[in-house]
Amino acid sequence: MSDTTAREVTENGLWHNNPALVQLLGLCPLLAVSSTMANALGLGLATMMVLIGSNTIVSLIRNHVNDAVRLPVFVIIIATFVTCAELLMKAYTYDLYQILGIFVPLIVTNCAILGRAEAFASKNNVSLAALDGFMMGMGFLLVLVALGAIRELLGQGTLFLDMHLLFGPIAANWLIQPFGPNYSFLIIVLPPGAFLVTGLLIALKNIIDNVLRTRADESRDKPIKGAKRVRTTGHIS
Repeated sequence: MSDTTAREVTENGLWHNNPALVQLLGLCPLLAVSSTMANALGLGLATMMVLIGSNTIVSLIRNHVNDAVRLPVFVIIIATFVTCAELLMKAYTYDLYQILGIFVPLIVTNCAILGRAEAFASKNNVSLAALDGFMMGMGFLLVLVALGAIRELLGQGTLFLDMHLLFGPIAANWLIQPFGPNYSFLIIVLPPGAFLVTGLLIALKNIIDNVLRTRADESRDKPIKGAKRVRTTGHIS
């Protein structure tokens, strides 16, 4: 078992090893369904549920599965949780499920989920594995929602469109149109817009990382002001 701490797991999932911005995994659904916040949030929550469940079960059985069948077993576990997520969406958010279409069952093929099961959950205890699944899922969800919000706002001039598909009638009046009802910027709504916005998000993260790294280097090399205590040893005649 590794010496990874809960803080490191949290920082890796949300920032340093974010599956969407750093590992660049799961980009197919990320780019395909992020035209609105509702779509992005629905798929992100389903993915996070699968990550938490699969990581937890993989960690529980990690000492009881032969290496020869480890990967097929992991895939079966992931597929089971994807089926559960799919059935829940059919039962409670059927209209949103129809919009997301094939991308819900395709969560099974998301490399981020299988990668965490193999690289982390199979080597760590249940609590850390579950936390890793939650944080990796949350990191993926936040990027999805940010991408969906930017594309919806700049492409259609709306925010919180179709949120009632996820939250029910209570979200029927959440729609915001800051640019008026006739605004449209088609390129952002189309797949090329998804690539452009994703590239900008990755560039923004790299800029922030470079600024933080530069500040850390400057503070490390900065001389300490004030008097210093000097210890003398030996005899002074």
